[in-house]
Amino acid sequence: MPDTQPGELSWKLSSHPITLLCFLGFRISSLLVYLLGMQFTTNFILVFILTVILLAVDFYYLKNIAGRRLVGLRWWNEVDPTTGASHWVFESADPETRTTNATDKRFFWLALYAQPALWIVLGIVATIKLISFVEITPLWLTLVVIALVLTTTNSLAFSRCDRFGQASNIASSALGTGGLARSVASGMVGRFFSR
Repeated sequence: MPDTQPGELSWKLSSHPITLLCFLGFRISSLLVYLLGMQFTTNFILVFILTVILLAVDFYYLKNIAGRRLVGLRWWNEVDPTTGASHWVFESADPETRTTNATDKRFFWLALYAQPALWIVLGIVATIKLISFVEITPLWLTLVVIALVLTTTNSLAFSRCDRFGQASNIASSALGTGGLARSVASGMVGRFFSR
């Protein structure tokens, strides 16, 4: 077996392999249930329920467990009981006391940004099938919208939690070393958080 370098996409190099495998498993399973359900079954209700449950478990697991263990980040929403005003709270681990594994970082940021992109592609496919009247109901598109809301919320919150710079750099290096990928990733994150 060849020697592996830190930061390579190999779960064996992870500091938290069980957390990483669960994180990737939830992310991949929601996409697979949707894809396989769209192609091989007519029972939309079952596919809808299973996909929404997997998306909700992925949202919870990423927000409360994987983000904290893999990259030392977490976020939550607080509501002021007197005014009803809502605001997001972001927390990151102190870099002096916590070292983050390079492999965990790459897996985390790549999966965090790849899943909304894949759901966008699936939304385009569902829209094309809907327009061309290929045995698809508008409810498939509704499921994609739910998935996009959940995955994009986590992506935006963790990017903001990482204080913009590090998330952009890791996303661009995970997507490739080309200037186009770097500018797209940093531009995407920068536009979402410019205030």
